Amino acid sequence: MATEQFLSDTAKGDVWTGQDITALVGELERLKTHGLNPADYHLALLQSGDLSSAERDRIATDAWMSAAAHMLYGKLDPVSIEPNWTAGKRQVDFASVLSYALESGTISGSLEQFAPMQPGYALLKSELARLRDTAARPIARVSDGPALKPGMETPRVREMQARLIQLGLMEPGSDTGKMDTATVSAVETLQVLEGLEDDGVAGAATVRALNRGPDARIAQVRVNLERWRWLPADLGKRHLRANIAGFEVTAYEDGVPQATHLTIVGKTYRKTPVFSDQVEYIVFNPWWETPPSLAKADKLPMFQKDPGSVARLGFEVRDASGKTVPTSSIDWNAYTASTFPYRIRQAPGPQNALGEVKIMFPNVHNVYLHDTPNRGLFAQRQRAFSSGCLRTQDPIGLSAWLLTETSGWDRAAIDKAVASGKETRATLSHKVPVHILYFTAVPDGSGGVLYLDDIYERDEVALKGLNALPGFLATN
Repeated sequence: MATEQFLSDTAKGDVWTGQDITALVGELERLKTHGLNPADYHLALLQSGDLSSAERDRIATDAWMSAAAHMLYGKLDPVSIEPNWTAGKRQVDFASVLSYALESGTISGSLEQFAPMQPGYALLKSELARLRDTAARPIARVSDGPALKPGMETPRVREMQARLIQLGLMEPGSDTGKMDTATVSAVETLQVLEGLEDDGVAGAATVRALNRGPDARIAQVRVNLERWRWLPADLGKRHLRANIAGFEVTAYEDGVPQATHLTIVGKTYRKTPVFSDQVEYIVFNPWWETPPSLAKADKLPMFQKDPGSVARLGFEVRDASGKTVPTSSIDWNAYTASTFPYRIRQAPGPQNALGEVKIMFPNVHNVYLHDTPNRGLFAQRQRAFSSGCLRTQDPIGLSAWLLTETSGWDRAAIDKAVASGKETRATLSHKVPVHILYFTAVPDGSGGVLYLDDIYERDEVALKGLNALPGFLATN
């Protein structure tokens, strides 16, 4: 049914019964459990009863259509938050669904059906309910002061223990005022949950986390529920899901995680973009075609300071026509970023910026997954060190998983290609979807939620959008 025709019919009145309106009010009130604001959907007007039949039908239809669209697509246009967004939308003929619900008397439950079916969404929905249950309880606050270290015994340690007990991280009655083993262990657990360095020392960042009330977490969960609504229902039978804020990429098959690989993501001033694409091929022992922006901003200053690094790091220089230029003939100090005329690339080898593997899903951002010669960086908890691409731990293992369905590329063939030292390309027989996402509240692997640092400071923008009044009618 065309939306325009349906709206025309409801404008005449007598389509929505009193029972339907009551059911709709209940549906709208339940939107709160999804992190949406029921008041955004004419709730007060529908509850007032002070409407003509035609007004009631028009407003009820508008409310249902807008709420349905926001449940299905998200309240916000993801491109307004993530300019590079490319994931597909779920699609529904809202007019047909609403017409059937009105005819069959099934308005109750008619909005709930549009919620994402992903387990991650259900977990966050449960977490939101839990947080709201605890929101009325006062917080046992920890006063500011010097870092609390193992062995210390001060009134502030007792304050911290009271808060750790309140959070369920220590047993009741264990507030001794001494920074003992149990307290240090509880602090370390909190730090892991908060994405902080788990050193057992309660410094300023840990105290801020302890003093954070449920309102901040409620807001964080609401934002991440919205992010789930932006995604298509089907992410792919076999797919990769990279979470920038979590510094990891996970391989999924039939919705079940197969393996998770630590990643290094873009620096805060060279952010990794959020988008979806498909892995098409893998290159072992790749040449690194240095992007012009990096050649000018990073490599030129390095070559000016240390001309010998060009040969030492395996760089090859070519002119505009593609002809190789002997590096000994170049006066690097004769150029600036705006006048630099060369294209540079780095040969395969132990110094290569891409390491032994690059996993390609060609895109306008020139972003891909790749190995790195600086593997010690994976030991860091916060790993925003790259220029936008995703440096990936154990990329050979990930490549083996991606090539599972590609004939001639078992692990032995992969190892042989890597050992050859020569650039070798393996094209996947079936492309694998890859989703580069940004979630700051994720499953912790034990049935709970892990809250991550908002490294790119994107949660606040999304929260403002969620709290703003929506435009009507939202039937896109």
